[in-house]
Amino acid sequence: MLDIDGMSAGEIADIVSRMSTADKIATLELLDAREKRVSMSQLFRMYPDETTVHPDGSKFHARGLYQKHLEFFRAGHDYRERCLMAANRIGKTFGCGGYETALHLTGLYPDNWEGRRFDQPIKAWAAGKTNETTRDIVQPVLLGEVKADGSRKSVSGTGMVPGWLLGQPTWKAGVTDLVDTIKVKHASGGLSMLGLKSYQQGRGSFEGTSQHVIWGDEEPPIDVYGEMLIRTATTDGIVMITFTPLEGISDTVMQFLPKDEAAL
Repeated sequence: MLDIDGMSAGEIADIVSRMSTADKIATLELLDAREKRVSMSQLFRMYPDETTVHPDGSKFHARGLYQKHLEFFRAGHDYRERCLMAANRIGKTFGCGGYETALHLTGLYPDNWEGRRFDQPIKAWAAGKTNETTRDIVQPVLLGEVKADGSRKSVSGTGMVPGWLLGQPTWKAGVTDLVDTIKVKHASGGLSMLGLKSYQQGRGSFEGTSQHVIWGDEEPPIDVYGEMLIRTATTDGIVMITFTPLEGISDTVMQFLPKDEAAL
C-alpha cells in the first residue's frame, strides 16, 4: 500500500506513472480519501487566503486579518523565546500555540509559513497550568476528545494534529483521561513525540530530557519557565508561551516587557 501522507503531488505523480492499472485505481482512491480528510482537518483550514465557510458551517477568516498572529509566527524564525501576552478569546491557544505546535510535530507547514521550521521529527512538550487544564484545554486543541476504542482508550484526532498521523497514546497515572505521551507521524517519514505536562507538577518534572519545542498555555512560574529554556538549549529549540497576564507584573511577565516598562 502506497503511503501518501507527507508526499508532494510531484512525488505521487512520478510513482503513479510507473504503476499497473489496478494499482493506479487503488492509489486514486487513496488520494480521494486523503482529500476528504484534509478538508475536514483543523490544521489545513487555518489562515486561508480568503475568508472561507465550509459545508459544516465552520468559518475561517482570511490570513491577512490576523497580523499579530502572523507576527508571532514570524518571530519564531529569529527568536528562541516568544510570548503572546494578550486578552482572552483572541485565539492564543487554538490559533497560535496549538496551531504552531501541530505544524512542528507534523512538518506539514503551509507554503506561506515564515516562522521556524523543523525538517525532521521533533520532541515536544505542551503544558497547562494544572493537570486538569492541560487535559481539558491543551489536549483537546491538539488531539481532540478522549474516546473509547473497543477495550482501550484513544483520542478522536479532531484537534490540530490530523487524526491519521496519531499513534496510540500512553496515559498519565493518577489523572483520568490525561495523555502522557503520543507519537505523531512527521512529513519526513519519522515519528515526533509529544508529551503533555503541567506547571502543577513543579520544576522538577521539566528536568531531564532535551526538547525541540515547548508550548506553555497560560503563564508558567519563573522557575518552570527557566527549566523550559534549559530543555531547548542543546537542540536550538524554541519556547513559546501564550497567556493573559491575570497575575499582574509577575517575574515571568517582566521577562518580556521592554526594559523601560519593566522598570516602572
